Amino acid sequence: MSVVPRSRGSQFWVLMTVAIAVGLVLVGVGYWRKGLAVIGATFGAGAVARLVIPEEHSGMLHVRGRTFDVVWTAFLGVSLTVLAVVVPPGPEG
Repeated sequence: MSVVPRSRGSQFWVLMTVAIAVGLVLVGVGYWRKGLAVIGATFGAGAVARLVIPEEHSGMLHVRGRTFDVVWTAFLGVSLTVLAVVVPPGPEG
């Protein structure tokens, strides 16, 4: 019995889940800019993956149609990355 998902999309989804968990840990320990940047980059990579992975291999990356999936994950990725860059630092630096 194999634990690794068979489709490329599902394999990439597992990698995305791990990367988002790393970003959340960074946010949790106080490095919120780096954490949001990691999460944003992960969603951006997910959008690219959903765009290039064939439909029959999209697995768990397939939520709705390809256009919706790509636009929504790209929007999340850009939004979180912009948020990490634009918010001015507080008094602690």
